[in-house]
Amino acid sequence: MCPSNLHESLGFGLGLRAEYYHLIETEKPTVDWFEIITEDYLVPGGRPTYHLEKIRQDYPIVMHGVSLSLGSLDPLDMDYLHQVKELAKKINACWVSDHLCWTGINRIYTHDLLPLPYIPETLAHLIPRIHQVQDYLGQSLVIENPSTYLSYRISEISEWDFITELVKATGCRVLLDINNIYVSAYNNGFDPLVYLNAIPENCVQQFHLAGHSNLGDLIVDTHDHRVIPNVWGLYEVALKRFGMVSTMIERDDRLPPFNHLLNELNKARKIANKCHLN
Repeated sequence: MCPSNLHESLGFGLGLRAEYYHLIETEKPTVDWFEIITEDYLVPGGRPTYHLEKIRQDYPIVMHGVSLSLGSLDPLDMDYLHQVKELAKKINACWVSDHLCWTGINRIYTHDLLPLPYIPETLAHLIPRIHQVQDYLGQSLVIENPSTYLSYRISEISEWDFITELVKATGCRVLLDINNIYVSAYNNGFDPLVYLNAIPENCVQQFHLAGHSNLGDLIVDTHDHRVIPNVWGLYEVALKRFGMVSTMIERDDRLPPFNHLLNELNKARKIANKCHLN
């Protein structure tokens, strides 16, 4: 059910959330694939695993983690990676993704995706860690660009050039979160179009689309609103640059009726079809 070629699109998907298990199993809605939060399914047995086993019979599944902590100075958690590898094998996950960030230090987990300084030393730290993860998993790791609310004074490299260097050095793939680009651009004062046009064309595995909370002088990536027009506009630009890339609507809070998510997903389909019919 997964594409045989990494460059082949899965189509249009949604995040698999517990509130929608029953509807998905009984109504089998027109969704091409689902993305799971990896950590929700690492405990053997239980309700989430039961429903995932049922749903994966009808839909391809992608894994999206929040605990890899690539940027931390702690050694990689090999027990965690073993669980990720076993889950990916068990459910035949199409790919495994995580974030360009760090989540803790000295085994103290902050429950947040914390930004990195974009300097050569950080690249030198990340490159062997990404190689280690990919060698262990036996597949390319897909890395998501973060949403950021500040930048380090010591940063010497733009985020888009930093990601480009990681791709060149490791062969990793990119989960390009279009909303995160918009949020970070607003908060840090850069042009999101410069970002989009700098990412290499052949490295993008997946798009995320999501809503956020605009607090006036700051945007917070809350995943609890509809996708806004400006993000839809960036999505259209991204489609024209990167082609038909697997796209999903990411909603994690204030979950709406399922048909509202389907409406947003269908909007993404229409925009993608328009871009590639013209």
